Amino acid sequence: MATPVTVTVPGTTANLGPGFDCLGAALTIYNRFTFAALEQPPGTVAITVQGQEADRVSTDASNLAYQAFAYYFQQRGLAVPAVAIAIDLAVPLARGLGSSSTAIVGGLLGANALAEKPLDQAALASMAIAMEGHPDNVVPALVGGCQLAVTTEEGQTVLCPVPWHRQVTPVVVIPDFELSTAEARRVLPATYSRADTIFNTAHLGLLLRGLETGNGDWLRTALNDRIHQPYRQALIPGYTDVAQAAQQAGAYGLVISGAGPTLLALTSTAQATEVCDAMAAAWHTQGQTVTAQVLGLETAGAQVSAG
Repeated sequence: MATPVTVTVPGTTANLGPGFDCLGAALTIYNRFTFAALEQPPGTVAITVQGQEADRVSTDASNLAYQAFAYYFQQRGLAVPAVAIAIDLAVPLARGLGSSSTAIVGGLLGANALAEKPLDQAALASMAIAMEGHPDNVVPALVGGCQLAVTTEEGQTVLCPVPWHRQVTPVVVIPDFELSTAEARRVLPATYSRADTIFNTAHLGLLLRGLETGNGDWLRTALNDRIHQPYRQALIPGYTDVAQAAQQAGAYGLVISGAGPTLLALTSTAQATEVCDAMAAAWHTQGQTVTAQVLGLETAGAQVSAG
């Protein structure tokens, strides 16, 4: 019987202001998935879940980590082996921190490990993108760091790592309510003006340079957006107050993490704790229960270990 393997997958933040649907970063918050082969008929699965919101995660074949595990073997034309999966959750569900991407990446890497790693990272990334539908969360979860994903005219995905200055610190404040990706997409317009398109193109270019250099003045300008954030702010009670508190405490700017409702500020390392406390306090005055964390950029991506 194969030795059990544990896959540790970082949560992610996507969109990053003007980087809608193309820019994402791995953060130092993790879900862990342990896979152990079972001597039972193919397709058998036993799942246990512990950690944050464990009672909300399915423990049958509909579990997303298992679906990714099965997808791996199905895509290779192989029977899905019997498996036990133990899940330890620290990334909150449906909050804009890539919980579904951790499950997809975890399932694929767990399957690849039990199959003695026949597929390389590029092949696994393609599978993850096919399952998720877009690359901005699954790619940084898999490979780490900040990643720009570009779709070619032929429909292929080109990945470009984005340098991230060590003094640029992400701070997240996670409210105790959810916002579905489908709802967040429904509020977006079908078309955009030329002016808004040019605005976002220029700001994304400046954001890439700001992240690389740590230039706070550039980041303060670059984090502005006209594609998704103006439309989604109304779905997040207290957004304006939290954004103002973050900036007054010294943050370069504040963005919606993924589809929300988690809000993410970028700040200098020296100001990170003050920004974190100010954001949490602002939301508390709105009557919201929140979790605030100073995080870092996870550069290594998903990791596979024995046991």
